[in-house]
Amino acid sequence: MTEALPAFPMARAATTPFDPPPQLRDVDRIGRVQIWNGSTPWLVTSYKDQRAVLADPRFSADTLKDGYPYQSESILVRRRSARSFIAMDDPDHARLRKMLTGNFVIKRINALRPRVQQIVDELIDTMLAGPMPADLVTAFGLPVPSLVICELLGVPYADHEFFQACSSVLIARDTPADEALAANAKLVAYLTDLVEAKQKSPTDDMLGQLAAGPLAKGELTVEEVANMGLLMLIAGHETTANMISLGTLALLQHPDQLAELRDTDDPGLVAGAVEELLRYLNIVHSGRRRVATEDVEVGGRLVRAGEGIILANDMGNRDADAFPDPDRLDIHREARHHVAFGYGVHQCLGQPLARMELNVVYSTLYRRIPTLRLAIPLEDIAFKHNMVVYGVYSLPVAW
Repeated sequence: MTEALPAFPMARAATTPFDPPPQLRDVDRIGRVQIWNGSTPWLVTSYKDQRAVLADPRFSADTLKDGYPYQSESILVRRRSARSFIAMDDPDHARLRKMLTGNFVIKRINALRPRVQQIVDELIDTMLAGPMPADLVTAFGLPVPSLVICELLGVPYADHEFFQACSSVLIARDTPADEALAANAKLVAYLTDLVEAKQKSPTDDMLGQLAAGPLAKGELTVEEVANMGLLMLIAGHETTANMISLGTLALLQHPDQLAELRDTDDPGLVAGAVEELLRYLNIVHSGRRRVATEDVEVGGRLVRAGEGIILANDMGNRDADAFPDPDRLDIHREARHHVAFGYGVHQCLGQPLARMELNVVYSTLYRRIPTLRLAIPLEDIAFKHNMVVYGVYSLPVAW
């Protein structure tokens, strides 16, 4: 029976790199798939059903529960050796998450905006003064969120090549388990040293606040603080970096919309474009994972306790019932109800920061470089099909 089931994840088509894999169009709104270890979790493609599962406490995010559908062997061994709060259920999830929420409230994020604007402008200045063509990924897309998350966390940006190299190992689907564990251990050791230094010399950044607060009070261990830092460091730069470069590439393929975004002075249009690009591109394309803790009906099918379930958010964000004409990029669309950041209690903690960074980038880059264009044909661009976070490896541009 399992041999006839579709394998998941599926590959995006080379001819339509911004769209979900075409095979997903043939999957029922909920049906079985086979993953890397031979197990057969449920796959949910419907937007309505995905939000229902994400809001239902009977579906657990706890990666230690039997039946949890891991993305790969490397992620399995990492999650079992050290977990972050996103891989836990309440009340543990809520207790740990609450320690970080103050860093992502809208007032604090808005206060960061002038610094993000400065970073964006300085990187554009440097790119314009350098050789042409330039790689937008290394010259701009990756440094913007890396600099921001480093300053927010209290991690020296001078070490960015080290943690970005480790991060690339950790988010690759095909990384051998031993290499993933080694990269994870290197990052945890690095962050542990930072946290211990901040215990001795307090700093006014996220790691410094955790060290002076919950860690000093005995509410967290050094290892737990380091694991929180690891989550924030990787999630804080990988996702936004890929959205900057992939979003730019998508807009270059839609020149009328790029021109409108470039020439507007309406912040509402820019904010709407951010939401639409998040919906349209679906860079987190391995699906959100849960395991049922009791029998639950989803989309007319019975998911039994102990069975894994994968929510294909790329298909949820292309569901015509939620987004009319879903395969069309439309920066005027009302798309904020997308599931790019998830839904429910585990919805992405850093989404206010990501939105703000993308708003600054999309309102600045194309205005500052109005003649921005691809320096190579679209078909020559290498996409990150093998990564948990989708994007491009490089994006040669000219102006």
